[in-house]
Amino acid sequence: MISPEAEALRTRIKQLMRSTLPLKAPLATRRVQYEAVMSRGQLPASVQVEAVTVGTLPAEWVSAAEAASDQVMLYLHGGGYTMGSCSSHRLLAAALAQVTGLRLLVLDYRLAPEHPFPAALADATAAYHWLVTTGFKPEHMVLAGDSCGGGLVLATLIALRDAGELLPAKAILLSAWTDLTVSGASLLTQAEKDFVLTRDYLLEQAHAYLGERDRHTPLASPVYADLHGLPPLLIQVGSDEILLDDATRVAERAQEAGVAVTLHIAEGMWHVWQATAAVRLFPEGKAAFDQIAGFVRR
Repeated sequence: MISPEAEALRTRIKQLMRSTLPLKAPLATRRVQYEAVMSRGQLPASVQVEAVTVGTLPAEWVSAAEAASDQVMLYLHGGGYTMGSCSSHRLLAAALAQVTGLRLLVLDYRLAPEHPFPAALADATAAYHWLVTTGFKPEHMVLAGDSCGGGLVLATLIALRDAGELLPAKAILLSAWTDLTVSGASLLTQAEKDFVLTRDYLLEQAHAYLGERDRHTPLASPVYADLHGLPPLLIQVGSDEILLDDATRVAERAQEAGVAVTLHIAEGMWHVWQATAAVRLFPEGKAAFDQIAGFVRR
């Protein structure tokens, strides 16, 4: 059973999705609507936002009062590789900054289809390098992301490992999209429960990002990658998501490769419910944030 607060929010989000964020609208329209929906809410007074340029890319520093000056989280936003920005994820970043005590660097990586694979991956690895050259030590860094941003976090770790570079201390995956072949069993078993994503929508986004490339490409679909040598992972996913198997398969493969994995399947939760909790906190959202805070501080 989910909490009454979550049940009420689920009803509201269903209505919001149907009325203001139709998945079949033209991409330009969806981008505008996505920004509007994701930006609803008030930024906490204790959180500071500062625009910064990372190489040639826009980004934002998001930090709460008394944030650690030598510790940082690089955050990669969701949006199916075709939508999303610093603005759309500012409230979620603010909540993460508050609960972890870290400064967050939220990156506006280039979007598909204008900038297909591997543009987003190149931007994410460049941002990591920028943080290192700025003076942050890998052992004081956390990578985190939601939805496609979670998959991009994994791909970034794999690319850095294969290049022989030092990896960040930990990584956090929120409702991560890790299989662009769109073939997990939960795409069917959870289809009626998931009111945020559909299989057709994911197929469209996969094509926008990869074009005619092989969708098993490990740096696009990291569920098919060799995951050895990665830092500890915290994976959160809702039980009602069609991406449930994207999370559980990554957790299983990472554990088989010797990676320390914490997998949390939140009963009755929807895709990236943490973003909802950043605007209006409810028990399941608080539990997710508490787990993230504990994972970072250990």
